[in-house]
Amino acid sequence: MKTRLNDDARRLLRGANYGYLSTLMPGGEPKVEPVWLDHEDDLVLITTDGTSIKSRNAEADARVALAMTSFEDPYDQLLIRGRIAEVRQDDDLTFLDRMSVKYIGVPFPKREWERRVVLVIEPSVVRTAHSGIRHQPAGESPTGGLSV
Repeated sequence: MKTRLNDDARRLLRGANYGYLSTLMPGGEPKVEPVWLDHEDDLVLITTDGTSIKSRNAEADARVALAMTSFEDPYDQLLIRGRIAEVRQDDDLTFLDRMSVKYIGVPFPKREWERRVVLVIEPSVVRTAHSGIRHQPAGESPTGGLSV
């Protein structure tokens, strides 16, 4: 069952925040990889090499899970479970370049893929949370990194 992205999910997906995508290997074990993310309406978009393990896993079993934290505040988080609803071709690297500009400020510098794709995730569960903890790495705070 498709679920809408809430305002906090959209805010996190608009930012240059890193996510972690979990796909299922052929034997059922999970595989997790860091990814760049974006959204289109209530769909979550990820770019990858069309021959990558995550792409092959998604083709064989569309179920995925995704976790994301704010780059500035790791206690501001988004958790999604869903399925790959579509695989779009991106051989001209239009989407990859858009993501690259978002994350590193320039079009993607490497151009060697023979097949580039966009994995389109349809969420079934969307959960955002913020614990209220203010992030301060240990050594910068007398409380050892935690302050509320």
